[in-house]
Amino acid sequence: MILAMHILSKQQARKLIVLCNDFHHNKKSKTLDATMESFNALGYVQIDTISVVNRAHLHVLWSRNQHFKESHLDSLFESKEIFEYWSHAAAMLPIKDYRFSLIRKQQIANGDIHWFKNKPEMMSHVKDIIAKEGAKKSSDFKHKRKVNSGWWDWKPAKIALEQLYMEGQLMVKKRQGFQKMYELTEKLLPTEIITSMPTNEEYCQHLIKRYLYTQGIGSAENIAYLRKGLKPSVHKSLIQMYEAGELEKVSVNKQEYYALPERLSLLNNRLQTKVHILSPFDNMVIQRKRLSELFDYDYQIECYVPDAKRKFGYFCLPILYGNELVGRIDCKAHRKERILKVKAVFKEKIIKNNEKYQIKLKQALIDFAEFNQCDEVVFEKNNVTG
Repeated sequence: MILAMHILSKQQARKLIVLCNDFHHNKKSKTLDATMESFNALGYVQIDTISVVNRAHLHVLWSRNQHFKESHLDSLFESKEIFEYWSHAAAMLPIKDYRFSLIRKQQIANGDIHWFKNKPEMMSHVKDIIAKEGAKKSSDFKHKRKVNSGWWDWKPAKIALEQLYMEGQLMVKKRQGFQKMYELTEKLLPTEIITSMPTNEEYCQHLIKRYLYTQGIGSAENIAYLRKGLKPSVHKSLIQMYEAGELEKVSVNKQEYYALPERLSLLNNRLQTKVHILSPFDNMVIQRKRLSELFDYDYQIECYVPDAKRKFGYFCLPILYGNELVGRIDCKAHRKERILKVKAVFKEKIIKNNEKYQIKLKQALIDFAEFNQCDEVVFEKNNVTG
């Protein structure tokens, strides 16, 4: 069954994407269930080490529910409802999706290099210690660092731990601070979890359904993002699922995308004009090319750009207002002083009721400061542009 193509304006497409990304649901629950709902709605939450403001995984979950607490993650790991692995990047994922991590694990075990080449003797040694003594952190293994060595001088045990983790022999039991605590997979994985290797077709269909559920619309390029060599298989599965009536085609600005029929019904829902300050690694903004195509928003994280070439600042955060990305904000949490310092706010689009927007932005900054353990928002002079 082949369905007619839906023509969506960019405004409609943006509305659908924002709603599918779990914004505007007015979550007020402080329970673990609310945090788990966010995981299921998003499909994954990316982890990143940068801590100018609270780290990405905390920021993304808080953006969906301001009652989120970091302790929720410890509880969800303990109850085995989430796990860590590689999505398009390091991530936390619902345990129900564990089976679909097996393909990447098999690729690593068969010789595909992630960060380092494996070292079987050290891997065997590290695994034996964990089997005998229980979960371990990298810091539990002694290593004398070479003088003046760079950050890449990982100690052999850490390399072994990461390789065992990437192969699926170890899992992350929890994090202490930001350090992973590794345990044998057979001791952590719930017995009811299916561990049969998915076929390539099953894997592609899983990625398609998950992406379209969480992102509203998508192309093969979007769905196969940072998954080497997978785009042709995803494209083939998209066509098969469309011809079987499982998907619908959507055209936005003469570009073709696919959608799940049931998610298109979200266009009937009301969208709140609320301000959200987003992480650079937020699920909605992580694909920069897609942002440019659908939101007319050019975004680059500039912490990797030389200072002299930065346009906006070291770690600028996108500002979402309703279904528009209207600007960005360069700020830093000074936690010891409990001050959120705002270096610059960039307004990049015309906003009909700017006074109303400014009031909502001010409240969003107050809430964001509290989330970052800050009591005060301090603006630098002449810091608003646009």
